[in-house]
Amino acid sequence: MAKQTFESAVKRLESIVHELEGGDLTLDEALKKFQEGVKLTKFCSNKLDETEKKVSLLLKDDEGKVHAGPFLPEDSDDV
Repeated sequence: MAKQTFESAVKRLESIVHELEGGDLTLDEALKKFQEGVKLTKFCSNKLDETEKKVSLLLKDDEGKVHAGPFLPEDSDDV
């Protein structure tokens, strides 16, 4: 089984929402989809938290203080 990615989890969540909104599922099927959606949501939330921590580490200065600044796209003239 392939390792799940954030992008694949979001895509699956979108599919589940579409299925649930369709209204064609039985109660049991809808509950199973909902449970799967909750698990995927937790997975995505954890991935976002991990990413935020990594970004914070990258933004720390030599003294360990985090300095936030504006995001400048790579093609920006302000760089």
